[in-house]
Amino acid sequence: MSSRLRLIDDRLPASRPEDEATQRGAEDEALDAYSTIVASVAERLLPSVASLVVRRGRRPGGAGSAVVITPDGFLLTSAHVLAGADGGEARLADGREVALEIVGRDPLSDLAVTRVAASGLPAAALGDADRLRVGQLVVAIGNPLGFSGSVTAGVVSALGRSLPTRAGSATRIVENVIQTDAALNPGNSGGALADSRGRVVGVNTAVAGLGLGLAVPINATTLRIVSALMREGRFRRAFLGIAGGVRPLPPRLAAQLGRRSAIEVTEVVEGSPAERAGLRTRDLILDVDGQMVAGVGDLQRLMVTDVIDRAVTIRVGRGGEILSLSAMPVELAA
Repeated sequence: MSSRLRLIDDRLPASRPEDEATQRGAEDEALDAYSTIVASVAERLLPSVASLVVRRGRRPGGAGSAVVITPDGFLLTSAHVLAGADGGEARLADGREVALEIVGRDPLSDLAVTRVAASGLPAAALGDADRLRVGQLVVAIGNPLGFSGSVTAGVVSALGRSLPTRAGSATRIVENVIQTDAALNPGNSGGALADSRGRVVGVNTAVAGLGLGLAVPINATTLRIVSALMREGRFRRAFLGIAGGVRPLPPRLAAQLGRRSAIEVTEVVEGSPAERAGLRTRDLILDVDGQMVAGVGDLQRLMVTDVIDRAVTIRVGRGGEILSLSAMPVELAA
């Protein structure tokens, strides 16, 4: 019997030296291409990434990174880097140390904007994280552990992650957070996560575990927050006053509406706009202000400045019927 057994290697055709040489050549070319992309991104973005040293009262308050987003000195960073800070310094890539002014923080998105008294700065190009794909190459640039201008590379490990944030009694889920295996360490927060063309697609925000980093995406939603922080120093959100979660629609209602899910109301805050509008627990919120909502994230995206102190129509499913209610969201207290 043993004489009839053959190893797998014995059944495979022997590789020829020229084949091995071709394979090594292809691998070398792929490695060279990878290195070229990472080096190109680093060359483009390193001048736009600053190191922050913040001050909380009379004592040092920690460090982080920031990305230059305008030539006249606006820098984008993480809100938690500036939490409780009343000043500090930005160490620019050209070696200058410049006092920083905190323009605005939005803890519920973990984004913040600061400004330095400098001009002619190399502003980073901003991309669109909504166009990322799992497996795509990304490069993280920041100042981890006090080492300025550090570059690591990896891939987009996952998309659509959620990051819970809190500001006082308010909580919010930051949606579509980018997960990457590019090495992130303390001090990387506020730094750039860039695509292969050197466009900033995320702001590094957290180390969730070994080989697991998270970044707040740069997309239309977060750009609106950044713009408001630059103009007004804050981002205003609307408050409706419900808690809820995704629930599949009953078959008859799903067939009638041509969709599968809605937001089930699990709690109505006493005295809130939702209570005054007549919303009840177990109601299924179908759309708000004419916009379909299939999940909590959809509702969060609608609770912005535009609907504060304005009557909006909310369609709900209740007891198999569809009702239209009118609510007037108020500004979410900071």
